[in-house]
Amino acid sequence: MPVPEQREPVERQLLRDTAYDALCDAIVTGTLAPGERIHDAELCSWLGLSRTPVREALARLQEDGLVEMAPQRYTRVAPMSAGEARDSFPLVATLHALATELAVPHMRRVHIERLHAENDAFLRALHERKGPAAYAADDRFHEVFLTVAGNPQITRVLNRLAPRVHRLERLRSGALPGRRSVAQHEAIIARAAAGDATGAGSATRENWLELGALVERSLAPAS
Repeated sequence: MPVPEQREPVERQLLRDTAYDALCDAIVTGTLAPGERIHDAELCSWLGLSRTPVREALARLQEDGLVEMAPQRYTRVAPMSAGEARDSFPLVATLHALATELAVPHMRRVHIERLHAENDAFLRALHERKGPAAYAADDRFHEVFLTVAGNPQITRVLNRLAPRVHRLERLRSGALPGRRSVAQHEAIIARAAAGDATGAGSATRENWLELGALVERSLAPAS
């Protein structure tokens, strides 16, 4: 039996994904600001796409918590709040801790060296006050554990949460994480190198929870 041709559905999915990636990046980086109203016609013109893939992308962004939609009233970028940080970071911390525990028994010298390199890059970015570079290095640091753990379910959930977390990190007001975060990375590395999976997982969880608390405080209403 010949394989049916499905060119049109595949093309439609690619266009939807293109729209999603572009809009998600614009929201995470603040090009589309929290609370900003967005209009289909403007987005279609900007992206050079028809209304259907744009609307499908917006629906997906609504599921991700990055867009709010009220039929016949508005479509807008979701605002950021301390509550969002309070809800998101404990879940992210738990998943990264689990990935670390799963990874440590399988880690080799090359993985430990990679962790040191990414922590050094993180420290340099903090000294240079380069926020995006610091968070990128932090992502690469934790990605080492995700890769070694090799659990696609953990990675899938974290990828779904990543845009919300990245937006909270990058668009909040306040200082970047400081030397305490670097020290926490060093503790994670030391425990991983010693084969202490439970200890490394616990340190990873603490690292993410402290970042979450920092973000939450920066977004709390002024008293």
